[in-house]
Amino acid sequence: MLSADHRMRRSADFASAFHGERGGANRVVVSIETEPEEYQADLHTVKVGFVVSKSVGNSVVRHRLYRQLRHLMRDRLDVFDEGSLVVIRALPAAKDSSSAQLGRDLDIAIAKAKRKLALRSSKRLQLATSSLSVDAEGSSGS
Repeated sequence: MLSADHRMRRSADFASAFHGERGGANRVVVSIETEPEEYQADLHTVKVGFVVSKSVGNSVVRHRLYRQLRHLMRDRLDVFDEGSLVVIRALPAAKDSSSAQLGRDLDIAIAKAKRKLALRSSKRLQLATSSLSVDAEGSSGS
C-alpha cells in the first residue's frame, strides 16, 4: 500500500499536477509535474493522487480500482524525482482490468509523461543558455 506521506490530498496539488506533462495508455492517464528549480530547496516526497470517476463504474468498482492503482504505484515511486506531483486518472476501460494489465499501462503512461517532461526540461535549458549568451553578448558590446 502507498504510505500516507506519498498521498496527494490538497486540491492545489492536483491542479498543479494536471498542468504538468501527460502520458496516456488504454486504461490510465498519468500527469507529472516537477517543482521548478527555484523551489528545489523545499522538496517534499513524491506525492501521488488518483482520479477514478463515476464513468468507470459503481462505488465498489471504483474503490477496487483505486486500491489496485495505489498498490501498483507503491513499487513505482523510485521512478520519479523528489518533489514530483503525480496524478493517475483511471479511464472507463480500466474497470475490468487485471493488476498486470494496469501495471503495463501505468508503465507505458509514465514513460510517455517522463519523456515529455525531459523534452520540456531540455527546452528550458536551451532557452536559459541562449538568454545567457545574449546577455553576455549585450554586456560585452557596451
